[in-house]
Amino acid sequence: MHSVRIFGHFLRLPLVLLALLEGLIVALSFFGGTHLRFWLIGSSIPFGPGEFGFLMLLVGIVFVVAMASVGLYEASLREGLTGSAIRIALALLIGSIGMAAISFALPHFDVWRSVLASTVVIAFITTTLLRLGLYRLEPSIFQRRILIIGDTSVVDTLLAEKSRGLIIVGLVPLTEQAAQHEYEFPTLPHNAPLVHIATTADVNEILLSIKDRRGALPMEELLDCRMSGIPVLEPLDFFERELGMVKLDFLNPSWLVRASGFHQGYMTLLLKRLFDIAASAGLFLLTIPIMLLAALAIAVEDRFKHPVLYRQIRIGRDGNPFKVTKFRSMRVDAEADGKARWATKNDPRITRVGAFLRKTRIDELPQLVSVLKGEMSFVGPRPERPEFVGHLAVKHPYYAARLRVKPGLTGWAQLRYPYGNTEDDALRKLEYDLYYVKNHSTFLDLLILVQTVEVVLFGKGAM
Repeated sequence: MHSVRIFGHFLRLPLVLLALLEGLIVALSFFGGTHLRFWLIGSSIPFGPGEFGFLMLLVGIVFVVAMASVGLYEASLREGLTGSAIRIALALLIGSIGMAAISFALPHFDVWRSVLASTVVIAFITTTLLRLGLYRLEPSIFQRRILIIGDTSVVDTLLAEKSRGLIIVGLVPLTEQAAQHEYEFPTLPHNAPLVHIATTADVNEILLSIKDRRGALPMEELLDCRMSGIPVLEPLDFFERELGMVKLDFLNPSWLVRASGFHQGYMTLLLKRLFDIAASAGLFLLTIPIMLLAALAIAVEDRFKHPVLYRQIRIGRDGNPFKVTKFRSMRVDAEADGKARWATKNDPRITRVGAFLRKTRIDELPQLVSVLKGEMSFVGPRPERPEFVGHLAVKHPYYAARLRVKPGLTGWAQLRYPYGNTEDDALRKLEYDLYYVKNHSTFLDLLILVQTVEVVLFGKGAM
């Protein structure tokens, strides 16, 4: 993808053109909203052509700046159409606040609330449809062209994860072993300066892929690429941005110390807690009939002989234990010997009613009480049993890092990785939990909640 340089920064031309097009869409939405408002009240527009044209331009600029502020014009936008729709809604809210502030400061350019509301609705529909069309017809606009330099350590991991927003242009091998590998993308010989290879292949970024770097990396050539406006990425930074995970294979303490993130502001925590209280209380009241039916079904299946709920110790924030309550989905003798076991696929201990409750996530509804009490949150890592936490914390030194935040009913790992029932699965989920702990934000929580609806409705990831 060709880039243009604006104020000293390289921007991808397709994304610049997309910003201009969406700015025009917002301006036309304002044009339509204004005419609709005054047509409905039977009055003429109180602006001259020049003033109205200036207002359209101002609205377009304000809303495009708002869309840029939430990352809608970044090539690394990974969340797809769902994430784009959330970002568009957030940008339109920010743009509306900006226009309200401008109207307050400049009363001559007053924008009626009804006009602004119409503009937001029209702009949201049209820009979302535009993005949908682009994702279907021209997805390369949101894809990065990557040139890999080094060995195959990153390549194998990258191909296993199957990133959708990525085009691997080729591999420039720096070891004999890497040169002998065959992939679906070409191996490019290092017979010219790296900057020439990169520009000829029209790459957006260079990804380093070599573990033993002592004298192996052509630092001067990489510096030349960086100075020419081509970003050079480390594997951990790349996987974090591209795949939403912190890869344990490449993780080291120095990266954790230097990396940005791992910060939760007071306002973010306050908003999260207020949302947890309001949402858990509301959802609890709404699902009382469902929970009563679930309790009745469990009781009938067991002929009213056994309890419908079970309580179990789980580990919460900062390693503090708490009791979680769920609908019982297994036989009462599931762990008769007292030994903790992972639940497995088609686990014979799961009852027929329990299988349905697990698939629909109804078995987790009683945990809303833990959210209200502040022991859990709506969004966070899955709360695990102390037996598993203790074992995995000893086995892997970074496992305890997931305890820095409250556990949640749903989370990034639950969405990105299928239901796990082994220690290896737990460590793979840890990669996503570390990403969440490092990059926790209100937007990420909102994105997880929206995608959880898909999980609940279609049973994605449920066992």
